[in-house]
Amino acid sequence: MTNKQQILKQYFGYDTFRPLQAEIIDYISAGNDCMVLMPTGGGKSLCYQVPALMTDGLTLVVSPLIALMKDQVQALLGNGVAAAYLNSTLTYNQQAEIERQCRTGELKLLYIAPEKLFQSGYLEFVSSLNINLLAIDESHCVSVWGHDFRPEYTQLHVLKTAFPKVPMVALTATADRVTRRDVLKQLGIPSARVFEASFDRPNLSLNVMPGRNRLRTIEDFLKDHPKQAGIIYCLARATTEDVALKLRAKGFNARHYHAKMPAEERSQTQDAFLRDDVQIIVATIAFGMGIDKSNVRWIMHYNMPANVESFYQEIGRSGRDGLKADTLLFYTFNDWLMRKQMVEGSELPNHLKEIQLAKLDRMKQYAEADHCRRRILLSYFNETVERDCGNCDVCRNPRSKFDATVPAQKALSAIARADQKIAMGLLIDVLRGSHNRNVTERGYDKIKTFGAGRDLRAEEWAEYLTQMLNSGVVDVAYDEAHALKLNEISWRVLRGERKVELVRFESYQQKRERAQLEEPVVKSKKEVIRDELFERLRLLRKRFADAENVPPFVVFSDATLSDMSEKRPITRQQMLQVSGVGEAKFAHYGEAFINEILNYAREKTEPGTRVVNGMTYVETFDLYKKGLTPAQIAQKRNLNELTIYSHLAKLHEDGFDVNIKQYVTPQEYDTITDMAAQLDIQKGAALKPLYDALGEQYDYYKLRIALALWG
Repeated sequence: MTNKQQILKQYFGYDTFRPLQAEIIDYISAGNDCMVLMPTGGGKSLCYQVPALMTDGLTLVVSPLIALMKDQVQALLGNGVAAAYLNSTLTYNQQAEIERQCRTGELKLLYIAPEKLFQSGYLEFVSSLNINLLAIDESHCVSVWGHDFRPEYTQLHVLKTAFPKVPMVALTATADRVTRRDVLKQLGIPSARVFEASFDRPNLSLNVMPGRNRLRTIEDFLKDHPKQAGIIYCLARATTEDVALKLRAKGFNARHYHAKMPAEERSQTQDAFLRDDVQIIVATIAFGMGIDKSNVRWIMHYNMPANVESFYQEIGRSGRDGLKADTLLFYTFNDWLMRKQMVEGSELPNHLKEIQLAKLDRMKQYAEADHCRRRILLSYFNETVERDCGNCDVCRNPRSKFDATVPAQKALSAIARADQKIAMGLLIDVLRGSHNRNVTERGYDKIKTFGAGRDLRAEEWAEYLTQMLNSGVVDVAYDEAHALKLNEISWRVLRGERKVELVRFESYQQKRERAQLEEPVVKSKKEVIRDELFERLRLLRKRFADAENVPPFVVFSDATLSDMSEKRPITRQQMLQVSGVGEAKFAHYGEAFINEILNYAREKTEPGTRVVNGMTYVETFDLYKKGLTPAQIAQKRNLNELTIYSHLAKLHEDGFDVNIKQYVTPQEYDTITDMAAQLDIQKGAALKPLYDALGEQYDYYKLRIALALWG
C-alpha cells in the first residue's frame, strides 16, 4: 500500500493528518534524512509508522525505553500492524521467533534498545535485514547538551554507516538549537532537514502555586479531578513514599515509584497505572518517560524541575489524546536554591555547570512569571507567539499589584535587626510574632519588629518575600544557611527613597472559593448524555483491556471514546467515522461498542427525544428480533406498514441481521431489479417511476425490499 491517506484511515482510524505530518512522510518516503521536532503528544510516531507501511522492508526504531516500546507495539498490533520489540525482557525463544519474523519479512516495524543493538554481533544481524527506514526516537539522548544524555546513544552513527542509502529520521520532543545541531552531527546526518512543529499544547492548562501547604492544595485539586489519572513528580525518593502514603490515608488511590524500588514492584506499579487500576502515581522523574498512556489528565511538580526541557517533556505526558489536561508546579525560592547547590556541588566540568545553571534560571523565570506562561515556554523553544494563551493561571487571573512598601520595610528592618543572619522561615516567624524555640533562643522576640507582620498569614509572607528576592529588593547567601542580606535597593526602600510593588497573593483555596461563587455551569441535556455515555464506554473499554491484558488506551483512547459518545454511532459506517477507529479496531471492538451505545439509547430514549440518530430503526429492529411481523410492528408502533418495511430494508443495508428475502419471491426480485436496471434507478431515488413501469402490480414495500437486496 503506497497511499498515506488510505493507511492513516485503515490502520489508525484518522481522516486527516496533523500539521507537518503529511509533509514529513512524503520527505522520508522520498529517501531523505531528517529530524522531527514535535511536542509530546504531537504525533511524532506516525511520521515513521506510516512510511513503514508504504514500502517493502522493515523499519528499525531505536528507543531507550522498554515500557514505551511495549506500549507502542501493543498499540500497533491492535491497529493490525505487524510489529515487535527486542530488549532485555525477552526470553531466548521469544527473541529467536522475532528474529525469524524479521528475516522472513513478516514484520513491518522492529523496536530495539540501543544496548541490545550493540551487543556482540547483533549489529551484524540487523545489517543482514531488509531495512527500509531508520528511526531514532528520543534522539536528544544522543547529545551531551540534551537533558537526558545516554552514552549508548553516541554509537548510533554506525547505523548510517551500515545503511548509507536508507533514510534516517531523528525524533524528539525537547531540544534547543545547540542540541539539535549536535544530534544531527552525532548521528552522521549533519545536513538533514529539520521539521519543527509548533511546541504549543493549547489543551494543557499551566498553573504555578506557592510551595507552602502542598498536601492540602493537592487534596483540593484531586477532589476537583475525580477518577482522573495523574502523576505527581518529586525530587527525592523519600518524598514520593511520604506523599503517596498521606494521599492513601486521605482515601486516594495513589502509589509511589522510584528507581530504588525492587524491579518487580516498579513494574507492577507502572502496569497498574497503565491499566487504570491506580489513579495517582507519586514519582521521581524515573517514571513516565516510557509511558505512552494517552489519558493522563493532569501532571503536578512537587518540586521545581532542573530545566525547561525536562519540565515540558514531563507536563507533555498529560493530555496526549488532545483533550483538556491540567498542570501544576509548586514553587519556592528554596527549591531554586536547592537545585542550584546540586549543580554547583556536582562533578560536572565548569562549562556544563554554567549551562545547567543558565537553564535552571530559565525555569525560575517561568515559575516567577507575571505574564503569560505559555509565551515563556514557547520562546524557550525559539517560537514566537503573538497573543496570550488564556489557558494559564496568569492569563485567567491577571496579576494585581499593590504598594507593598510598608510590609517590605517591616521585613527589611527585621533582617537588619537580626544582623542579616536570618533565613526566610525564621524571619516569617519573627514577623508573625511566634514564640517558638528558634525565635526565643536567638532573642529575636526582643527586636522592635517582632510581631510587626501579624496582619499577614505565613503563606502570604512567604510569597511576598520570594517576590522581593526575585525582584532584587533583598539578597540571599545560600552559603550562609540561606541568610537574607540587605543590598543597595534594600537600604533605599528602608529610607523611603524607593517604593516596592508586589503581586497580590491569592491561595489555591481562595481561587477555588471564588470560582464556586461564580455562576454555576449547567450542563445541557446533550452534554449530560455525552458524559454518561462516555463513562459507560470507559467501563466497557476497561473490561476489554483487562481481558486482553493490555492498557485501556490500547483499546481506544479517551479522545476516541469522547468522539464516540458525541457521535453515538450505531452502524459500521457511522463507527468508522469516529476518530481513531480503523478497520482492525472495528473488527475487534466495533460491534460491542455499538451494542453498548444501543443499550444506553434504549434506556434513555423517551417520547420526543433522540439519543442516537436512527433510533426509530433500532426500535423496529428490537421488535423484529422478538418475532413480530411487519404488520404487527406497524400496529404496535402506530406507524404505516410501508414505513416498517423501509426500516427493515435500511437495517439490512446498514449490516443488521435482518432477513428481508422472505418478503419477496425470487421471481418478484428478478422482475423488479430487471426493470430498475433498464430505468437506471439509483439508490434513494423515488419509487413511483418504477411502480408505474411495472404496471402498478407490485406493492411499494416489495420495490423497496428488492432494491435493498439488489444493493
